Amino acid sequence: MGHQYKAIQWNKNKIAYDIYIVFAVALFIGVFMAVGLQTHPTGHTADPVVLAIRALGVTAFTMLTVILAIGPLARISPRFTPMLYNRRHLGVMTFTIAAAHFGLALVWYHSSGPLNPLVSLFASNPLYDSIPGFPFETLGFAAFLVLFVMAATSHDFWLNNLSARVWKAMHMLVYPAYVLLVFHIVLGALMTEKSVVYPVVTAITFLSVSALHLCTGFHEWRADSGMKSLKTKGWIEIGAPDDIPNLRAIIAPLPKGDRVAVFRYDNKVSAVTNACRHQNGPLGEGRVVDGCITCPWHGWQYWPEDGVSPPPFTEKIATYNVKIEAGRVFVDPKPNPPGTRTEPAVIGEQGPIAT
Repeated sequence: MGHQYKAIQWNKNKIAYDIYIVFAVALFIGVFMAVGLQTHPTGHTADPVVLAIRALGVTAFTMLTVILAIGPLARISPRFTPMLYNRRHLGVMTFTIAAAHFGLALVWYHSSGPLNPLVSLFASNPLYDSIPGFPFETLGFAAFLVLFVMAATSHDFWLNNLSARVWKAMHMLVYPAYVLLVFHIVLGALMTEKSVVYPVVTAITFLSVSALHLCTGFHEWRADSGMKSLKTKGWIEIGAPDDIPNLRAIIAPLPKGDRVAVFRYDNKVSAVTNACRHQNGPLGEGRVVDGCITCPWHGWQYWPEDGVSPPPFTEKIATYNVKIEAGRVFVDPKPNPPGTRTEPAVIGEQGPIAT
């Protein structure tokens, strides 16, 4: 969706984005194979097919690492937010590269025997009780299935029919899939690799992604902790109206882990849930555009007074009662049903006494 709430399909930016990604992937694979042929002139890994399998696997793992880094980077700094816009395109392309890696490896290593290649994948190595000989292929296959489900359900058709909560829960499986891939690499390629480059790069990559998420979690925990002491007489005290940037919001934690986005606009204050109906995007990190709260991820919009999307769209989000008392903004932590109109608090007008 756009700021004017017009449906966007393919446009120049999306096409250019995909062209850049395809070019970057082709360049990465080409450089990987060229370096591999130079550094491994003899032996098993010098075979062009084996090297291509590794190149595709490393590319898919690198792309997935980038995908997982985009979220926390965007939380740390809004400069990275534009990277979120086409993250699903990058995800589908990652699955495509992973499928090429899986298909080529399956044919190369399991098509010469009497068994079906897929059956051979699971039957050829039963050493599940041995760490050095563990069938790492099954770990990669499990991760591949997760990537397939994510790619197959990436379209908004599934998001709309499954609901944002279910769709988001499904796509959170990317984290266990990433861990499976790390073990797939450690118990597979790294077991036969003599160079220390692969283990070091794998460790740095995994630790960097973990550190980014921990840093983001700590940052938001500190922000939430700073608001917990401001609960007064059943209402959440947000602060002075001037503490809220004009046309933007302050995000405050609520009981049971929910969050509210409190916006200041046109000398008024309104509060809505922080979760966008599209992908649970953080509405409080967006801004008011043309009178509508605009999600920073994909531009979905809602009127601040009632949480309803402007026509012809019909999405609704929960609203919260707001008041200003003694120069302080208060929010009732109990949400109203989605689409419920609530009177905004007018800055400069003394509200009723909190009870």
